[in-house]
Amino acid sequence: MQDPEITEDVISAHGFTPDEYSEVIKILGRDPNFTELGIFSAMWNEHCSYKSSKKWLRTLPTEGPQVICGPGENAGIVDIGDGQAVVFKMESHNHPSYIEPYQGAATGVGGILRDVFTMGARPIAAMNSLSFGEPSHPKTKQLVNGVVEGVGGYGNCFGVPTVGGEVRFHAAYNGNCLVNAFAAGIADTDKIFYSAASGIGMPVVYLGAKTGRDGVGGATMASAEFDDTIEEKRPTVQVGDPFTEKRLMEATLELMQTGAVISIQDMGAAGLTCSAVEMGDKGGLGVKLNLEDVPQREDNMTAYEMMLSESQERMLMVLKPELEAEARAVFVKWDLDFAIVGETIAEDRFLILHNGEVKADLTLSKLSSTAPEYDRPWVETPAAEPMADVPEVDAIDGLKALIASPNYAAKQWVYNQYDSMVMADTARGPGTGSGLLRVHGTDKKLAFTSDVTPRYVKANPVEGGKQAVAEAYRNLTAVGAKPLATTDNMNFGNPEKPEIMGQFVGAIKGIGEAVKALDMPIVSGNVSLYNETDGSGILPTPTIGAVGLIAADEDPIVGEVREGHVALVIGDTEGHLGQSALLAEVFNREDGDAPTVDLAAEKRNGEFIRDNRELVTVCTDLSDGGLALAAFELAEAAGVGVVLDASDTPALFGEDQARYLVACNFDQAEALMVKAMAAGVPIHSVGRFTGDSVKFGGSVAPLCELSEIFRSSFQDAVA
Repeated sequence: MQDPEITEDVISAHGFTPDEYSEVIKILGRDPNFTELGIFSAMWNEHCSYKSSKKWLRTLPTEGPQVICGPGENAGIVDIGDGQAVVFKMESHNHPSYIEPYQGAATGVGGILRDVFTMGARPIAAMNSLSFGEPSHPKTKQLVNGVVEGVGGYGNCFGVPTVGGEVRFHAAYNGNCLVNAFAAGIADTDKIFYSAASGIGMPVVYLGAKTGRDGVGGATMASAEFDDTIEEKRPTVQVGDPFTEKRLMEATLELMQTGAVISIQDMGAAGLTCSAVEMGDKGGLGVKLNLEDVPQREDNMTAYEMMLSESQERMLMVLKPELEAEARAVFVKWDLDFAIVGETIAEDRFLILHNGEVKADLTLSKLSSTAPEYDRPWVETPAAEPMADVPEVDAIDGLKALIASPNYAAKQWVYNQYDSMVMADTARGPGTGSGLLRVHGTDKKLAFTSDVTPRYVKANPVEGGKQAVAEAYRNLTAVGAKPLATTDNMNFGNPEKPEIMGQFVGAIKGIGEAVKALDMPIVSGNVSLYNETDGSGILPTPTIGAVGLIAADEDPIVGEVREGHVALVIGDTEGHLGQSALLAEVFNREDGDAPTVDLAAEKRNGEFIRDNRELVTVCTDLSDGGLALAAFELAEAAGVGVVLDASDTPALFGEDQARYLVACNFDQAEALMVKAMAAGVPIHSVGRFTGDSVKFGGSVAPLCELSEIFRSSFQDAVA
């Protein structure tokens, strides 16, 4: 098959600017051929090279005594004691999920699981953060149903519990949903595997499923805006097979026990190209590949197609040659392909051969570490205009508006489609705050959460970035876990627009301040830009995934409220209503500033909760919907009514930060108040849990009536 002629249209379709294409010619000293053009396109696109974001990502705190491996590998690694580590990462599959919701979401889950077990860790938990357009938009129901089915279909079949996540709706996502997938695993600290190749003349081995034409050009597609040609992009979406992935995981972990692995890399975005280049570049070596040896499931595949295919369930490994027979036997046993497809070479060279013919001959280091890096122009997001007055609302009417919205209604329709109990270590699944898992064979527990409030980030990127980290910190603290570290998934619009780049820069600054102050370094992450359709961008959505640890000698905070429990708020309440859930759901307004985040108060209040866990029966952080929504959710989960003393709108629905709602017996409440006063921690009695109704000041409604609204509204909106 003859390669297409390289025209201006072909160059543009591969995502190159004229200056970038000129740089390719300069590096090569000649024009590239079609396969070489595809390889450069794969490595230099936004999705793989981070060319618009690298400058700012370098400013994030990534180190700490708990960090074993920070950003740059397949996943981050954090020490949890006793010779064990938690390995975790969050990554986006936004564009594929909008084009083909089931497969886009499913392969997002598959990819993030591979990132974890490639490091030598057995996956123990998954989460997802999903953002969709308005429920009334004609495409939203199809997307919600397809994505949720895809997440559940892959994770359930693979056999990993989904323990948490979030789902939101906003008109800004009408043309571009977000699917952010998180996975975590456990590894022994002395049995961690990295991707840097070493040794000259070492075999490069292809592992897993066969290569097809699905996903060719997927990374380039994910680095561009959508327009009315979206349906033409469907072939760039990968197709997943969770049963093959399960076998691949078991084979990979067994292979690692043989001692045969020098380095190993998941074949994710840009497939064979990216995995081979990254392994060679990190090890300072070149790579030669013989494509006729690549296992293929379609006839007459070209070098271009094989190098850019994003077929799923594949890995690339550098192998100790003397252990080839043992390694091959493992993969034959698991009925997976094992093929030596090349070798490491001393020269800084990426040499691609197909049936003896040179298809690409490139300087390997120029493909990766010297990819373009831009300092894009940016403008600071203007300070928010002062918020217009917010009328007082009947407290129960305000609560009903929140719990009737799919943003704040119960999400059991979603998480009931996920297996949260497989592996039998789940201590608390989705729907009640942070997910909680026992570390198998120990008395330790790990907590997981995913958080961001995009409307805050749009109004004030710095405070919004801080708030995403602070809320993750509070959610972990609320179950008694010490926050360890974070992974970020930076979802933004077109970085070539200075106002969008300004949102990104501001959010990075806020996240950086917060993770430093709260001792939660960023150890892994992903950037997803160009989330726009026809020039209309998403809300800036820097999702924070976070992991916390409950030591073997510590108890988690996982009780339920009971009749007679006292309700206490820890932290100061001023009644901040700017950008609040109440404004959005009751008044259809998005005005005012985001709430200010006092990081010193966050740390102080969080440490107080964890240090006094023996006095705390139930705890939840206060965020969207303020005290009113948090108190209702605790009451509804336990089937016990609640009476709050406050009746005014700011006190009930304000979204001030650094606050927790605690429920406990009267004696415990008294002891907590004494300790809080001694520690300089604000604490206030705000009501009690009792009866079978919800009463806020003089406004009252039966709990059963509100529970019916809360439990049915999500499904009514999207199912």
